[in-house]
Amino acid sequence: MKYLFHRLFFVLLLSLGCFVVRAQTSFCATPIFLSEAPRYEVRAVWLTTLSGLDWPTKPQTGAEGAQRQKAELCSILDDLQRAGVNTVLFQARIRSTTAYPSAIEPWDGAFTGTPGVAPAYDPLAFAVEECHKRGMELHAWVVAFPICKVNVEKRLGNRSLPRQHPELCQRCGDQWMMDPGVPGTAAYIASICREIVERYDVDGIHLDYIRYPESGIPFNDTKTYRKYGAGRNKAEWRRDNVTRCVRAIGEAVRAVRPWVKLSCSPVGKYADTPRQSSYGWNARDAVHQDAAGWLQSGLMDMLFPMMYFDGKHFYPFVLDWQERSAGKPVVPGLGIYFLHKNEKNWPLSVVQRQLNFVRATGIGGQAFFRSRFLTDNVKGLYDFVAEDFYALPSRVPPMTWRDSIAPTAPQLSLCLEERSLTLRWTAARDNEDTPVYYNIYRRSEHIADSTSGMTAVAERVTSTEYRYAPALPALLHAPYAVTAVDAYGNESAPQWTTIAATLLAEQYPEVADTFRLPETAADADYLLITDVQERHVMTCPMQTALSVWHLAPGFYVVRTLGRRGVSHRIAAFRKR
Repeated sequence: MKYLFHRLFFVLLLSLGCFVVRAQTSFCATPIFLSEAPRYEVRAVWLTTLSGLDWPTKPQTGAEGAQRQKAELCSILDDLQRAGVNTVLFQARIRSTTAYPSAIEPWDGAFTGTPGVAPAYDPLAFAVEECHKRGMELHAWVVAFPICKVNVEKRLGNRSLPRQHPELCQRCGDQWMMDPGVPGTAAYIASICREIVERYDVDGIHLDYIRYPESGIPFNDTKTYRKYGAGRNKAEWRRDNVTRCVRAIGEAVRAVRPWVKLSCSPVGKYADTPRQSSYGWNARDAVHQDAAGWLQSGLMDMLFPMMYFDGKHFYPFVLDWQERSAGKPVVPGLGIYFLHKNEKNWPLSVVQRQLNFVRATGIGGQAFFRSRFLTDNVKGLYDFVAEDFYALPSRVPPMTWRDSIAPTAPQLSLCLEERSLTLRWTAARDNEDTPVYYNIYRRSEHIADSTSGMTAVAERVTSTEYRYAPALPALLHAPYAVTAVDAYGNESAPQWTTIAATLLAEQYPEVADTFRLPETAADADYLLITDVQERHVMTCPMQTALSVWHLAPGFYVVRTLGRRGVSHRIAAFRKR
């Protein structure tokens, strides 16, 4: 670990040196990259629905309003996909209000402008579907203990959580908070998370504010401690209360869908380290959030620590999280909102340096707070990420600590028809209790290695057939593979095949001199003969017995050719 610290310190010095050069000359147009994009890396954004901070920007009512909100979300997700983002943390439970039709809590007001009033669609269902179309994971972001403001509670009336369950709630100034020390709090939040995973195909449950309030919030749990503390050390009791909530949520989620990832966004510093003080603001001691312990014990699958700092408040604590990761992804959350002129007005180089450093540690990935500061291209961050840092794709790491066995590779066959390919493959049936989806890849023909030069054609396909029409006809004849990916992220090895290989595997008439067309051949004026790469070989008038003695050995396709250039495949044969 001492070697890792020295190596990463050298990495940081190199990054700093490059930015000094940038300030003085034009020789270093972009920061140096000290490692290539890894095969597995979480690239996440928090997409905030609270007050429409990221989406929806305007409340809408009725069917037309719903369509406008949907179109806006699709535009955001398109931008995130182009930037290389593979994980969206979508705020589904806001402040004891929801972004989906819940049987437990009322609607948030971000969608219609009125708390408790439903929009004309299900935002969470729509977001899950659209993320999956783009090959991105969606984790339902659940704000745990904060409840709505007092004015919202009054507007909701008897539907509000403080009216429904006053025993779980405390008024703290102008807002309400749940009390983690009350035993019923754990079961209540677990019921919210269970409802989500029962009804939606989310990839994760992401817990926010799963901790005690900071000192600036007037939260007083003296009565709760007297009732339930049993004379224990109060700090330990508080940590155990939060851990009890995490455990109850995990049990509820995994009882329904054991592959759903459980994560949280802890305070960005876990505790003081031998290298650096946290200056009194850390997860474990200041807000009683034992996030590292949850990761190490298996209660959590990954962490997104809120590292909205720089300098000595950032780099030593990245290393500390890495040392505590237990082989699971820790994804530092970067405070990109500080780039904005109305915040700290950071130069872009601050975030670039942090991105390079985090990747060099191999810690698990990066997350951006919030999505709008990325898609608005503040200080050029979007351009940097899309064109440079995330220019090469990476996948979300598989959950090998829960399941490490990949499904059997599908058997693929290709059919070429009128400038398009139809890919068909066998379904994976290794474990029918675990969902499986499919990824389709194309590879450059000159690359022999099975995992190099791969381009994703389609991801998260749920059927066993896919029609593909590439822009360049030559790509129809490239090698293709379909892999099976289980819900834990384990992916089968690609088995490559081509149109030519498919033809070799199929039974076609073998002829030497004359090929007789099948009786079902369509009427046409002419016949067109091509090779398997659709290159023209010969054209002749329609005839039932086709003379082919002069053709070179190989596979040929016979097509009709109408007067207006309309062509249909009617047969194929192999010339000896």
